[in-house]
Amino acid sequence: MRISQIDVYQVDLPYSGGTYTLSGGRTYTSFDATFVRITTDTGLTGWGESTPFGSTYIAAHARGVRAGIEEITPHLIGMDPRHVDRINEAMDDALVGHHHAKTPIDVACWDLFGKAVNMPVCDLLGGRTQEKLPLISSIYTGEPDEMRARVQQHREKGYTAHSVKVGDDPALDAARLTAALADRQPGEFFLADANGGMTVEQALRMLRLLPAGLDFVLEAPCATWRECVSLKRRTDVPILWDELGDSEEAIAQLISEDAADGIGLKISKNGGLTRCRRQRDMCIAAGYTMSVQDTTGSDIAFAAIVHMAQTIPKKYLRSVLGAPDMMALKTADGDFHVVDGHVQAPHSPGLGIAPRMDVMGDPIATYN
Repeated sequence: MRISQIDVYQVDLPYSGGTYTLSGGRTYTSFDATFVRITTDTGLTGWGESTPFGSTYIAAHARGVRAGIEEITPHLIGMDPRHVDRINEAMDDALVGHHHAKTPIDVACWDLFGKAVNMPVCDLLGGRTQEKLPLISSIYTGEPDEMRARVQQHREKGYTAHSVKVGDDPALDAARLTAALADRQPGEFFLADANGGMTVEQALRMLRLLPAGLDFVLEAPCATWRECVSLKRRTDVPILWDELGDSEEAIAQLISEDAADGIGLKISKNGGLTRCRRQRDMCIAAGYTMSVQDTTGSDIAFAAIVHMAQTIPKKYLRSVLGAPDMMALKTADGDFHVVDGHVQAPHSPGLGIAPRMDVMGDPIATYN
C-alpha cells in the first residue's frame, strides 16, 4: 500500500453558542478547519482534521496548517501510510515543528491503517478499555450566575466534567469559579482553565479569595514555563498543563521538574495520534492524569479524540472534549453516540467516520 494522492479541504465551522470568550478578551465566532484525505494505490482512503482555536490561542493558525501541508506532501507520496513512525520522521525531515500541519496527515494514516487491517484505531493504539468516556463541558467566561447556569445545562445532559474558563480580574474569577461549583454533585470533576491568561500574582490572589474546600484542578494558569513552575511551588491546588505541554520533550521536562500533576493531551496541538501515543505512555509512567481534547474541531477531530481516550486506563483519564457540540455544522457521520454525557469508540475499522462530502465541497489543493 502506497500513498498516491493527498487532497486538502477547507471548511468554516461556526461556533454553536454565537461568541466564545477566553481570558484576555479573546473572542471567536467561527473556526477555520482543514481536512486531509489520503488516497492509496489500493483505493483505500483515510481522513484527518486540524482546526486551530484561532491565531491567538497558541502558535498555530489555519493558513499555516495548509502552508505546512504543502511543504510536507511531496515527501510522502509513495510511502506506506501504515508505517506511522516513518511517516512522522519524513514530515519532521521536511518541516521543523508545526504540529498542527502534521496532525491531519498523521490521523489520516491511522484511519487508513485501521481500514487496511479491519481494526478500529483505538485497538491499534494499544487496545480499548471498556469504559464509557466522560465528556467535559466548556464554560466560556461571563457573569458568575450565567456560568453557573451553563454548568447546570450540561449537568442535565449527563456531563460530569466541566471546564470553567477564568483569567481576568482575580475577584471576578473567584466569583465565577465559586458560582460554577455551587451545585457540584458527587463524582463531578472541575477544571479552572485560564488558557495561560494569568500572572502568578493574579492566580495566587484568585486562589486566596476562594472559599475553603472547593474541589477543582487549575489548568494552564500562566503563559510561560517559569510562571507555571513558580505557581506550582506556592500552592497545593493540583495543576494541569495544556498549552505548554505540547511535545514529548516538554512532558519529559515537566516530569523531571515535578512541574505539573497532569496534562491536557490535545491531538493537533501535541502532534497527532502517533506523538500522543508516546506522550500518553510517558504520562501514565509518571502517574499523570490526562484530559484528552483538541484545540477545537468537528466530527473527524472528535473521532481521533475518542479513539485515543478509549486506550487510557480509567485511573488516569479525567475527561474528553465533545468538540462537535461546539460547532453548528456537522462534517462527518459515525457511531459516536453521546449517552448521558458519555461516549465510546465504535468497533468499525479505522476512525469509523464517513465525511459529508456536500459539506467538504471540492478540494482546495491536490498533491500527487
